[in-house]
Amino acid sequence: MKRIIVALAVAATTVIMTPASAEAGPYPAGYETTVRLYNHTIYRPATIPAGVTVPVVVWGNGACRADGTWFENILTEFASHGFLVIANGRPGGTGSTDADMLTDAIDWAVAENGRVGSKYRGKIDTAKVAVMGQSCGGIEAVEASDDPRVDTSVFWNSGLLSDLENYRLARLRGPVAYFTGGPDDIAYPNAVDDYGRLPGGTAALLAHLPVGHYGTFAQPAGGEYGRVGSAWLKWQLKGDQAARATILGLGNDTQWTVTSTNLG
Repeated sequence: MKRIIVALAVAATTVIMTPASAEAGPYPAGYETTVRLYNHTIYRPATIPAGVTVPVVVWGNGACRADGTWFENILTEFASHGFLVIANGRPGGTGSTDADMLTDAIDWAVAENGRVGSKYRGKIDTAKVAVMGQSCGGIEAVEASDDPRVDTSVFWNSGLLSDLENYRLARLRGPVAYFTGGPDDIAYPNAVDDYGRLPGGTAALLAHLPVGHYGTFAQPAGGEYGRVGSAWLKWQLKGDQAARATILGLGNDTQWTVTSTNLG
């Protein structure tokens, strides 16, 4: 499938927007970079309609790799549903990332929402924040989730590597979701173990799709992961009841194996 990319240099921002030919959401979406958050890639609707504010989603890449477009398909899908998605790393970047970069992304979104002259001024719902990550990026997400601004956390094909880190699970804020690639996913036992150690009363989902460690991220719109991830975000950050029904209905979908606690 061909994709048209339009690049436009505007002051300190490079805008690279792509048409939403594959995405399921209502907004054409793509990504951009800015010197104000130099080591990140920002996915957003091409146009944020008047009167609409977009919740914030920050993303840590697998392998803690500083390539902000490695998960382009699924992150563009999330943005197409009306979210500002900020990934660690520049487009095609190299090197490694850390959990502090996720906090930096939240800081930037809050600052831009209030900065005079920012195109995002008044357009970001900074009271609604999700932290996500895949594999090593999921571990970064666990670390960053103790930020009091975080409302929900999602860990893809991920779990803590050492019991010495289990104390971090008590610091998770809001509803939590673990999505794995099933028993063939190298992170499967870690995710199951973490889920079992969550504090009592935590609203949590543990969902397995038999697709292995690399999931469906590279499929158009992120494949099945894109569908359920978007539904989780719309439910948790926008109160979307159809999205809630999608998540709560996963247990009736034969391709998924689901456990949940305190989800209503």
